[in-house]
Amino acid sequence: MSRFVPALLFLCAATGIHGYSVTTTNANVKVKENTGVDLTCSYSADFGADPRIEWKLNDKEGSVSYVVYNGKVTETYVGRVSLISSSTLRFSEVTRRDNGNYICEVSSSRSPPKEVTVGLTVLVPPSPPKCNIPQTVTTGKVAVLSCSDGDGSPPPTYKWYKDGTLLPNDPSKIAGFQNATYKLDPNSGKLEFSPATKMDSGQYLCEAVNEAGAAQRCKAMKMEVRDLNTGGIVAGVLIFLVLLGLLIFGVWFAYKRGYLPTKSQR
Repeated sequence: MSRFVPALLFLCAATGIHGYSVTTTNANVKVKENTGVDLTCSYSADFGADPRIEWKLNDKEGSVSYVVYNGKVTETYVGRVSLISSSTLRFSEVTRRDNGNYICEVSSSRSPPKEVTVGLTVLVPPSPPKCNIPQTVTTGKVAVLSCSDGDGSPPPTYKWYKDGTLLPNDPSKIAGFQNATYKLDPNSGKLEFSPATKMDSGQYLCEAVNEAGAAQRCKAMKMEVRDLNTGGIVAGVLIFLVLLGLLIFGVWFAYKRGYLPTKSQR
């Protein structure tokens, strides 16, 4: 077995299987907007005395861009980002646009790139959400109420209230709500009644909540669920038939009286 040890060590050296590692002491950084913060990573001595260190941002849309490339801060970040050590990235002031995952990548002539990811969440309180609540809905139809806030970071979750009472996310698990017809998604802010019943009529408001600050609400609005007005429809049809009959009679009367030209007169 001992005769294979040198060969195994040579194989490890050739394939980069050493103690090469890149780590961070804080992989999830949270900081208030317009304040400063440091993102740090550290690497093992196996990289040598002068490794290449780069920082990249993988933002919430999934695009990747350089923050530090070839030892220099890129143009987008000049003036508010600096390297205070070979592997510490300092923001003098963060904005909500800085949200995302920052990748610290270390490489050298002795090792292929190794990396660690540091998530940065910039804390921004929610704003009063935009609510879309239909005023009238027909019984048996689908009613969709929506609620959204584009300012809060991390993205807010949403709560809905009816007549001042909090609606549980899963009504089937709460006594008194088992017969409720709605579905509520706290992440998207969508409240759906399928189908809507007269019992769903009421005053509705939505609340946006995150860890960055006080919850915010939209103005309460009334939704009324009504039965289909069959009497009105029947009356409308009758009026239409009467008007159509009068029109036909008028044409016939004018023809009989000679007010309309005949074929021989054309």
